[in-house]
Amino acid sequence: MRLGLNLGYWGAGNDASNLALAKHADTLGYSVVWVAEAYGSDAPTVLAWIAAQTSAIDIGSAVLQIPARTPATTAMTAATLDTLSGGRFRLGLGVSGPQVSEGWHGVRFGSPLGRTREYVDIVRAALRRERVRYSGEHFQLPLPDGPGKALALTVHPVRDRIPTYLAAIGPRNLELTGEIADGWLPVFFSPAHAAGHLQHLRAGAEKAGRGLDGIDIAPTVPLVTGEDWRTCADAVRAYAALYLGGMGSREQNFYNRLACRMGFEAEAAEVQEKFLAKDRAGAMAAVPLEFIDATALLGPKERIAERMTAFAEAGVTTLTVAPYLPDPDSSAAALRAAVEAAELAGVA
Repeated sequence: MRLGLNLGYWGAGNDASNLALAKHADTLGYSVVWVAEAYGSDAPTVLAWIAAQTSAIDIGSAVLQIPARTPATTAMTAATLDTLSGGRFRLGLGVSGPQVSEGWHGVRFGSPLGRTREYVDIVRAALRRERVRYSGEHFQLPLPDGPGKALALTVHPVRDRIPTYLAAIGPRNLELTGEIADGWLPVFFSPAHAAGHLQHLRAGAEKAGRGLDGIDIAPTVPLVTGEDWRTCADAVRAYAALYLGGMGSREQNFYNRLACRMGFEAEAAEVQEKFLAKDRAGAMAAVPLEFIDATALLGPKERIAERMTAFAEAGVTTLTVAPYLPDPDSSAAALRAAVEAAELAGVA
C-alpha cells in the first residue's frame, strides 16, 4: 500500500506551508500529492507550481470538475501537466454537485453517469492524439451544423494513457468507476464498510473484463497524531460537519447519504439539521465519534499502524492522508509518523 498526500483546497491561508508539505512528502517517498478545487483556486495551476518544485512524487487532481471544462480542455491540461512534470500527472475527475455545477458553472447536473462516460471517452481519444470525432447524447464533436472540423491534440504528452481516477460515492457511480477508470477516489472510506462499495466497483470491473487489481483504490483519510485519539478526533469535526451538513442541499447531499448507508442515518440527519440552521458548533458536536474514527487515522503511531493494516486488508492501494494539525511543523511530523506507521504495520 502506497502513501499519498492530499493538500485540499488552495488559498485558505496555508499556501506556503502546503508547498513545504508537498516537498516534504516528496523526500519521504510518498507516491502522489493531490490538489482539490471547488469555486476558489483551480487545481491545474497549483499542480504546475508543485511539479516545478518536486522531483519524484506524482501530482494529481482530486478532482478536476467535469462541468468546469470541455473534455478537450481537460485533455489539453492533462497533456500539458504530464509533459511539464515528466510523466507524473494523474487525472482525477468528478461531476461536483448540483449547487456548484448549476450555480457556479451554469451546467445542468442531469445525467451525471452518461456525461462522465462520454467525457472520459473524449479525453482519452484526445490524449491518444486521434482526430476527435464523437457523437454522443451529451457531447458532439465537431458540431454537426457548423464549420468545425475534427482536430487532434498538437502536444505530445509523455504518456498516451494518463491514469484517470473518478470520485464516486453512489452505487451506480462506483460501478461506472470500476468499468472505465484506472482509479477510485473515495471520501469517508471506512474499512468496516468497504465490502459494499467494492461489490459495486467489482461489478463494473467485470463488465470491462478485469478485476479490482487493475484499479487503484485511493481514499483520502484525515490524519491527526497525538496521544489521545478521542482528542485527535475533535480536529476533524469541522470538516466532517461541513460535508455531512452543508455540501449540498437538504435533498441532495451525497456525503450525508453515504453516512446513512454506513449506519449513521439519525446522526447524519442531526448534523445536517444543525448545520443548515447555522448552528455550526452543534453540527460539529453531533458528528459521531465512531464515524470519525472509522474514516480517519487518529492517535499515536502504533494505533495508526493498526488502522493502516485495516485499510490495506480492505483493498486500499494508495492511502492518501490529509493532516488536520494546527501548524506546519506538526503536519510535517505527522507525514513522517505515517511513514513509520506504515513500516510498523508492514504495509508500505
